[in-house]
Amino acid sequence: MAAVSERPQMLPEEFEEFARRLASTAEGIRPEFINGKPGVKPVPDGGHGRIVQWLLRVCIQARPELFLHDQGLRIQGYRGGFARPDGTLADADAFVGRGDWATTEDVLMVAEVTSFDSDSDTDRRDRIEKPRAYAETGIPVYLLIDRDSAEFIVHSRPDGVRYESVQILPIGKTVHLPEPVGIALDTEPLKDWVR
Repeated sequence: MAAVSERPQMLPEEFEEFARRLASTAEGIRPEFINGKPGVKPVPDGGHGRIVQWLLRVCIQARPELFLHDQGLRIQGYRGGFARPDGTLADADAFVGRGDWATTEDVLMVAEVTSFDSDSDTDRRDRIEKPRAYAETGIPVYLLIDRDSAEFIVHSRPDGVRYESVQILPIGKTVHLPEPVGIALDTEPLKDWVR
């Protein structure tokens, strides 16, 4: 039996309008559109926020010309899409004047931090769909900080379809983010913020 391709639940243009209306009516909602499906990121808890703060501080200390932005991105893929990573590492001025959904040519790395007890939709997005979408877009490094498994998963060397290199390290080890990021992360402090 031939595989039937799934139809997108909405077109990218429809999602942009939906996200614009949602932003004007619902504070704190973070919509995304990946693999033809709209979704909403869960509201982060305190530990999640603390991990993002830690990553921001480490990145700025190591490379002061960069910033870990909270920026929506237009991502590629056969259906197009929009993602809102927990952190987008780029030059400090990379997104000035670029609007809610910026292109990714200046992005060095995107970072996601999983939520505890994430549902299957979040699990699929962070661990399966986002690595593919970010690789298809050509983002050099995708860092997934998985609080459930207490691991850092570093995806690098995108080939336009997938990341050719995936390194998995337990929290507590030093994590070396490859070029063009070139930052070493001492992850010992994160032991208090994961399971």
